[in-house]
Amino acid sequence: MERLHTSAALGAAVRARRQELGLSQDDLAVAIGVSRRVIGFLERGKETVQLDIAFAAARALGMDLGYEIRGSSRA
Repeated sequence: MERLHTSAALGAAVRARRQELGLSQDDLAVAIGVSRRVIGFLERGKETVQLDIAFAAARALGMDLGYEIRGSSRA
């Protein structure tokens, strides 16, 4: 699994997957109920894109955005 540490990396991954599936930005925008402009912002890594939109785009593209806990807070 590729690790994404920045909004730019997430945007690049979304763009790559969308293109891999042969979808346009318009196609993805319609699928998740946003404008094409918002998809452009997401793909360019604009940090003000809402997290729920990023998750919706990932789901629509069959991507899994997981998390990993590093270290331990146990004493």
